[in-house]
Amino acid sequence: MQEKRKLVIIGAGFVGMSMAYSVLNQGGIEELVLIDIDENKTQGEAMDLSHGLPYAPQRMKIKSGDYSECKDASVIVITAGLNQKPGQSRLELTVANAKIMKNITENIMASGFNGIIVVASNPVDLMSYVVSKVSGLPTNRVIGSGTVLDTARLRYLIGDYLQVSSKNVHAYILGEHGDSSLVPWEHCYVGCKNMIDIMKDNNHPMEDLKKIHDGVWKAAYEIIEKKKATYYGIGLALNRIVKAILNDENAILTVSTYLNNQYGQNDIYIGVPAVINRKGIKEILELKLNKEDQEKLDKSCNMLKNILETEIKDIIKK
Repeated sequence: MQEKRKLVIIGAGFVGMSMAYSVLNQGGIEELVLIDIDENKTQGEAMDLSHGLPYAPQRMKIKSGDYSECKDASVIVITAGLNQKPGQSRLELTVANAKIMKNITENIMASGFNGIIVVASNPVDLMSYVVSKVSGLPTNRVIGSGTVLDTARLRYLIGDYLQVSSKNVHAYILGEHGDSSLVPWEHCYVGCKNMIDIMKDNNHPMEDLKKIHDGVWKAAYEIIEKKKATYYGIGLALNRIVKAILNDENAILTVSTYLNNQYGQNDIYIGVPAVINRKGIKEILELKLNKEDQEKLDKSCNMLKNILETEIKDIIKK
């Protein structure tokens, strides 16, 4: 008998509800449960979404609930926590959100949950580490949204720059979901042609590659400055991860995953390409990085490790 396709979203803010709306429009879920500290809001959101079901692609049960609903969930997505404010970096949210993640994870596991957790709360690499350690689940079953959104932004900007479909851009952002991310341009392709070769063959200035990457990591700051929060893009990105899991796709996505000596790093969650299927992380794809890119990735990892040691690990132990 096939396992029920039940999704629980914890956090009914802009990100959680953008994901829920994406799920409603795309289908693929049999039951959607919303959990939030504000129970009235989840009840209202569940009602509002349910009223759209006559125009949705499939039947779906949508309701608000509590942590007991986690027990038989296939996937839980955590979007709860403090949001990034204008001018604020994701890393500034660390301590407060780590405490929130610990509490949420303890409540999830108390239900008897034994599925896959996807973490979207920022700073996502550090929060994924907290959820992994507190839950005790195998590391392949705790996945951070990582640089999936950053990668989508990169693909969009490259497609816009070259005037080609972003669906035919195969490029990836690695590292922290934040300011220390990197683009391994040697491994970026448009169709089957290397991006660096495209730049040279068309006499495009090579410094434009840096401008494209700058556009990626600055995007969140610009959107937050203009409309206070980002949520549509990440909502769609989270739905993409969940679909890859439930449909057993073996899809390659740049999620935040636990490194165990891959890329020369260990005991850290960071964004790298990985194969995603019904078991969570099936495999981490280890790219051969040039010296400059490896140094950038090491710098990104080491910065996060320093924060783990000084601010996070004591919270996990308490």
